[in-house]
Amino acid sequence: MSFETISVIGLGYIGLPTAAVFASRKKKVIGVDVNKNAVDTINRGEIHIVEPDLDMVVHAAVTEGYLKAVTVPEPADAFLIAVPTPFKGDHEPDLGYIESASKAIAPVLKRGDLVILESTSPVGATEQMAAWMAEARPDLTFPQTHGEESDIRVAHCPERVLPGHVLRELVQNDRVIGGMTTKCSDKAAALYKTFVEGECVITNARTAEMCKLTENSFRDVNIAFANELSIICDKLDINVWELIRLANRHPRVNILQPGPGVGGHCIAVDPWFIVSKSPAESKIIRAAREVNDKKPEWVLHKIDQKINDLLAMDKDMDIVIGCLGLSFKADIDDIRESPAVEICKQLSARYPGRVLVADPNVADLPNELLGLTELVDVAEILKADVIVVLVDHKEFKKLDWANIKCYVDTRGISC
Repeated sequence: MSFETISVIGLGYIGLPTAAVFASRKKKVIGVDVNKNAVDTINRGEIHIVEPDLDMVVHAAVTEGYLKAVTVPEPADAFLIAVPTPFKGDHEPDLGYIESASKAIAPVLKRGDLVILESTSPVGATEQMAAWMAEARPDLTFPQTHGEESDIRVAHCPERVLPGHVLRELVQNDRVIGGMTTKCSDKAAALYKTFVEGECVITNARTAEMCKLTENSFRDVNIAFANELSIICDKLDINVWELIRLANRHPRVNILQPGPGVGGHCIAVDPWFIVSKSPAESKIIRAAREVNDKKPEWVLHKIDQKINDLLAMDKDMDIVIGCLGLSFKADIDDIRESPAVEICKQLSARYPGRVLVADPNVADLPNELLGLTELVDVAEILKADVIVVLVDHKEFKKLDWANIKCYVDTRGISC
C-alpha cells in the first residue's frame, strides 16, 4: 500500500511530532492547524511547543521540503486526526473538534483514502466521525454502510506516548489499531509501519477506543491510591514517598507517585469518557477521579496552615507565597488540566497580590492567571515566605532544600 502524501490534522503535542516522524521517513506531509501562528512557526522550521529534539526534526523536515503546514486541508492519501477531545458541562465528552476536523477534510477526500482518528475518544467516536464524513460526502461510501467495499477506509489508533519522550515512543511503542473493517485495519497498519518499530496490534475500532481509556483510567486509579495514601500519611506523620519506595520493593507492587492532583489532556479527562457511557457501572473509576480532583483542595488547606502558623508569630506579616511550577508534569510546558494552575488561581483569589509563580518551561501566564499573579524567575520565588512545590521540574530538584525553611512539597523533591 502506497501513501505518497499524508495529512495530519492538529499540530499540537501529538500531531506535530507524528507529522515530523513521517516526514523524517521521506514522506510528503501536510500539517493542518487552525492556529495560524503555529502554522507560520512550523513553516519557518521552528516549533511552538516544548518537546526534546523535536525542533531539529521539524527543521530538517521543513528544510528538505517534506513537511509544510497549512490552515485549510489539502488532498492526501491518508489523514490522521489529532485534535483535542475535552469534556463539557458535567464531564460530558466534547467531540466538537473531531466534528470540525472531519467536516474540514471531507471536501478533499477521494476514493481509496484512509482516515485515522488518533484523538483519545469515547467509545463510538470513530463511527460518529465516519457518519459526519458520509453526510458531507454522499458521493463516497464509508465502512458503516459498505463494509469492506467502502471507498474510504476508517480506523482508530490512539497515541500512547509520554510527553518529554514522544519522538522515541512514537517509534518504539506498540500501536493498537482498530479499523471499522479488516481492510481498514490492514491499511492503517501499513501506514504506521512506515516508522513504527513496535508491533501493530489489530483489533476493532471500539476496542481500540476503550483500550486507550482503560490505560489512562488504570493510571488514574493508581495515582488516586497514592494521593489518598499521601493524605493518610500526613495525618499519621509518615513520609509517604519513603513509604511508597519501601512498598514498591515488593515484587508485585508498583504504586505511582502522589502529587497536587492529576492533569494533562489524558489521565485527567479520559476516565470521564468511560463514566459518561456507563455511569452506573464505573464506581471505582469515578471514585478515583473524585479523589484526584479534590487533591488541590487538600493542598490549599496545607498552604493555609503554613500561612496561619506564620501569622500566629507575627499577625502583621505581609506574607508572599511562591509557587514552583505550572505545567501538569515535569520538564514540559503543557498546562492542560494542570492542578498547579488551579491551585495558583485559588491562592491568588485568597491572597490577592501575594502570589508569585515560576516555571522555566512556561513563557507566559495562562489566561486564567492574568492579572492575578506574576511570572518570575526561581530566584525571586526563593525570597517568598511560603514556597509551594507543584511540579518537579529538574531545575527545582537542584535547589538547596535543606536551607529552605517554610514550604509545602506536593512532589517529594525535598525528601
